[in-house]
Amino acid sequence: MATIDLQEMGARAKQAARSLARATTEHKNKALQDLADSLLRSKDEILAANSEDIASAKARNVQPYFVDRLTLNEGRLQTIADDVRSVAALPDPVGEQFEHTVLPNGLKLHKRRVPLGVLGVIYEARPNVTIDITALSIKSGNAAILRGGSETIHSNRALVGVIHEVLRANGLPVDCIAFIDSPDRAMINELLRLHDYVDLIIPRGGAALHKLCRENSNIPVITGGIGINHYYVDATVDQARAVEVIYNAKVQRPTVCNALGTLLLQRQVADEFLPKVIARLSQADVSYKCDESSYQIAQRAFVVPDGGRTWRIERAGEADFDIEWLSLILSVKVVDSIDEAMAHIAQHGTGHSDGILSQDPANIARFLNEVDSAAVYANASTRFTDGGQFGLGAEVAVSTQRVHARGPMGLRELTTYKWVAEGDGHIRPG
Repeated sequence: MATIDLQEMGARAKQAARSLARATTEHKNKALQDLADSLLRSKDEILAANSEDIASAKARNVQPYFVDRLTLNEGRLQTIADDVRSVAALPDPVGEQFEHTVLPNGLKLHKRRVPLGVLGVIYEARPNVTIDITALSIKSGNAAILRGGSETIHSNRALVGVIHEVLRANGLPVDCIAFIDSPDRAMINELLRLHDYVDLIIPRGGAALHKLCRENSNIPVITGGIGINHYYVDATVDQARAVEVIYNAKVQRPTVCNALGTLLLQRQVADEFLPKVIARLSQADVSYKCDESSYQIAQRAFVVPDGGRTWRIERAGEADFDIEWLSLILSVKVVDSIDEAMAHIAQHGTGHSDGILSQDPANIARFLNEVDSAAVYANASTRFTDGGQFGLGAEVAVSTQRVHARGPMGLRELTTYKWVAEGDGHIRPG
């Protein structure tokens, strides 16, 4: 493998970003449509490369959620290609003008959207991120330096090969999507200090990766994507619908950051509602970490296992409400009020996605106004916290910060703006 000079890679990416920023919307969209087509045409090569990564991961006895995140198949590849086409169909934010005003002296002002520049994206286990970042970067006029994890090295090589072929065929600068083709972790720290060329660092991975980036980067870092997500269920809940929302949020794909982590039940409804939740979710072999009150309810309801099934109900440990499970485990707690529920979320949540299941307009309004998370829900699944589901086409990350961007980050969140002043020989008096 050739030696990687990140300084040179950064300089090339910076130059490529300037060139890409001048590309027309039609030019960028054509490249994205070609990318979607090429991914499907190259599926055999991509899936073969991915199989190498999966085999290597299983040989290391990694957790099942990790293998799931790593895995590509024909269905997922089709979804990735569809997301690229969705990005192509979205309005181009670059050049958008907004907040027009004319000062009393006649000077005309507006803001105009421009690309951020060069993104440094560090991610683990998810080869789909390679394509998501590429599509959003091209459409928003940004270059990107990608550093995927060593566990996805074969998949990413195959995907980047397709990307570069498409860029060349469309006359766009290949260096606008740069790939650090090395498992050497020292490359991460070097990327975090590439401030002369990189404008924003976006980590996508676990808490350790986010901590590493925050503590070692001299470039602004967008953090998020860690989800200890909650539902508060009050006494007015539509129980039949709520059970299905909870099932979807916990079971549909438990290994992702928008999956449900903790269920908070108002005491008035807990005795009736919790057994219904357990009966439904246990069809998918969900396990439970219960506080004392919910543990006693579950034990009373399920003294005799249904059909010989072993109900996986345990008392919650001291730290269990602070764990992002990424598996079919659900934490449960009984609370006396919405205030206690919101206090629990404030203490144990990660600011990702939290919701209320209720038919009480006052409780819903309070929850939506007072819970300070990137996405808050009333009577809907937290699984919707996703760029594609929010109509963004795809996302580069889910930000849980309060500056620049929050929640799923799509095209608009990858732009900044400049002030444009238009005058007629205006000079400042005095």
